[in-house]
Amino acid sequence: MEFAYLGFWSIIAIYLIYKIFRCIRIIPAQDVLIVERLGKYSRSLRAGFHILIPFIDRDAYYHTLKEQSIDVQPQICITHDNVQVKVDGVIYLKIIDPVRASYGIEDFQFAAIQLAQTTMRSVIGTMELDKTIGEKDLINSTIVAAIDQASEPWGIKVNRYEILNIVPPKSVLDAMEKEKKAQIAKRSQVLLSEGERDSRINRSLGFKEEAVNKSEGEKQRRINSAEGKATEIEALAVATAKGIESIAGAISDQGGASAIKLQITKAFIHNFLNVAKENTEILIPADVMNLPNLIANLTEGKKPKA
Repeated sequence: MEFAYLGFWSIIAIYLIYKIFRCIRIIPAQDVLIVERLGKYSRSLRAGFHILIPFIDRDAYYHTLKEQSIDVQPQICITHDNVQVKVDGVIYLKIIDPVRASYGIEDFQFAAIQLAQTTMRSVIGTMELDKTIGEKDLINSTIVAAIDQASEPWGIKVNRYEILNIVPPKSVLDAMEKEKKAQIAKRSQVLLSEGERDSRINRSLGFKEEAVNKSEGEKQRRINSAEGKATEIEALAVATAKGIESIAGAISDQGGASAIKLQITKAFIHNFLNVAKENTEILIPADVMNLPNLIANLTEGKKPKA
């Protein structure tokens, strides 16, 4: 009997020690403890050391103020063109009012997931498949706006929503793959034809430029040749004029006439010897034996007698 009595009080003592120990609370940073006193909200305990009143205070809810990521499980959505797609995503939210997050809704995470799935089905139902795949940002922003508006009484803030995968049926994927291959083949043919066209245009432009360059070169060559000939003729004329002028000056000087007669005599004899070759018939002037008179006649411009 005494042993049973001692055991009962031992259990009571252990229970009291446990309750007293449970009244000591150390809250980490970015965490909040919602305390109720006699079933009513009492206070919110932030980071630090706290003591509760045994049997009166109770830790009702425990929240973290860090941003939370919640997976949205895949669900079937039907697009505007009646194609079923499987869509999943992730919600990023944060508690901004722990009291409303505790008493404003039973489970804010479950409610946010359900609202995200409902909004996703509604948004995708207004889009065709091609636009659904290419307009993820629009779907994300629409879901965020819908959840954020509905979750204001819940004391949470939805920062963003990200669609992870949009998976059409296999038959649709096969059709899209065939369409993509056809588009690639068409683009390849277009690029080849454009490349061939550009190549022909470039070759024709090259031939044109080559012909223009050749004609310009020929033109410049002829101009240079004509200018060279003109310069040559001009130089020859100037030289001839200077020679004539020098001869005229030499003739007018003393003894110039005798020098001219001597040169003419030498030239006459030289030319006469070149003409009077073997088997050559020539006519000799009658006064060839009178060479001085012949030279005088030549210098005076008179013709010799045949």
